Amino acid sequence: MKRVSKVQRETTETKISIELNIDGNGNYSIKTPAGFFNHMLEQFSKHGKFDLKIDAIGDIEIDFHHLVEDVGICLGQAFYDACNDFKGIKRFSSINVPMDDALSNVTIDVSNRPFLVYNVKNLTQKINDFDTELFEEFFRAFVNNFRCNLHINNFYGTNSHHIIESIFKAFGLCLNDALKIINSSVPSTKGVLY
Repeated sequence: MKRVSKVQRETTETKISIELNIDGNGNYSIKTPAGFFNHMLEQFSKHGKFDLKIDAIGDIEIDFHHLVEDVGICLGQAFYDACNDFKGIKRFSSINVPMDDALSNVTIDVSNRPFLVYNVKNLTQKINDFDTELFEEFFRAFVNNFRCNLHINNFYGTNSHHIIESIFKAFGLCLNDALKIINSSVPSTKGVLY
């Protein structure tokens, strides 16, 4: 069964369309008004080997908050829908990724228990025109809609761009690894995940 999905969301604040193929080649088309956010989503797609198309607009005259949060919601829903019954997945993964001065770890349990731990300090307030605090909002929205347990830890780094990029690369690699099909059973003693 192909692990693909399409998600659309339209509110008074945003309009978002996502197409996802979990078992892809890392092909992407990311179009939002937030350039640095696009760059990070491209890193996620490329290193996670997910084929990902995102078209998103929003009320950016206020700020990027609604746009970023709603992309997180839709991306979480897309992965949830694409995973079908979750049978056979590896479920757990933990990945360290360096990016020059920065080193970050992402650990995931695809468990139907949404919980985010986000230990990322020492970021500048903005990267270009993007508020770095919005990355936590993105990951929280993703976690709540994919229903996974996600721990993000930046160990060190001085350059905010490098810190965030190490996180998104680790996020892609980690999620790809956790979603690998390794057998035909549900990875839980309960017999169900979802």
